[in-house]
Amino acid sequence: MERGNQTGAENFILLGFTDDPDLQSLFFGLLLAMYLVTVLGNLLIILAVISDSHLHTPMYFFLSNLSLADIGFTSTTIPKALRNIHIHSKLITFASCISQIYFFVLFGCQENLLLTVMAYDRFVAICHPLHYVDIMNPRLCLLMALGSLLVSVLGALPGPLSILRLSFCTNIEIPHFFCDLPAVLKLACSDTLISHIVLYSETIVLGVFPLTGILLSYSQIFSSILRISSDRGKYKAFSTCGSHLLVVSLFYVTGLGVYLSSVATLSSRITLMASVMYTMVTPMLNPFIYSLRNRDIKVALGRVLSKMVPHRERVHAHLS
Repeated sequence: MERGNQTGAENFILLGFTDDPDLQSLFFGLLLAMYLVTVLGNLLIILAVISDSHLHTPMYFFLSNLSLADIGFTSTTIPKALRNIHIHSKLITFASCISQIYFFVLFGCQENLLLTVMAYDRFVAICHPLHYVDIMNPRLCLLMALGSLLVSVLGALPGPLSILRLSFCTNIEIPHFFCDLPAVLKLACSDTLISHIVLYSETIVLGVFPLTGILLSYSQIFSSILRISSDRGKYKAFSTCGSHLLVVSLFYVTGLGVYLSSVATLSSRITLMASVMYTMVTPMLNPFIYSLRNRDIKVALGRVLSKMVPHRERVHAHLS
């Protein structure tokens, strides 16, 4: 990285949500509540899938991986935002900023790919039900999950690496609550052409291509559903896809909207609110979307919670 024009203290300033002390306390409470709900909700999904043998299927295997990615996704940004509000600081070191960008892209990419894999799983289940067990075998499912992780680990590298060659001048204020790659690029006082090429290439390869795969899968799914003669059969087929479609819509509409529109001059407040949607709200809602619309998950969660409650009662009785 060129350091000639960079500030002496290798820090950026995250402006966050507001400077009002009262509102900062409110945002701290909201962020903390949302983070705890996100982590606990996704952990319960993972525990339910692991503990219930009825959920040892490809769909729930990928769902547990998605929940794990959601936890990593939110943990990349929210704890730092909470810490900054708590200690009344807005600083983030250059190294921490680069690391945050890397892991943010990594978990975001993994979520993209897992949503695509889940769409393919639904495609096979509805369009090729007789061959589902043979096609979606455990070996293929494991390879798809590991492949999603490997592609994410490697695909997240170019963006942060492209920043290392940039120099930053006196303006080190990021109008965000985390180090978002497009926001950081706007602060550079050296040529950012290569970095922007990398940004949009990553968006296309890691965002648009997976979305295209999802749309192709669902075009075939809807075509097959329309050929089903009974209304009950159509409803059952649609219900298996509803949760996934809702999660995809929430994630892609907000996420891709922020990155594809970063070429335009948008209000930082609009970008901030859109980022809140796909970095916090969507990962928090995912467990509710999948559990409330899925009887098997609700039953498994009930068993997990029933095992936890008696255990707490026994501990309490022993202590007393």
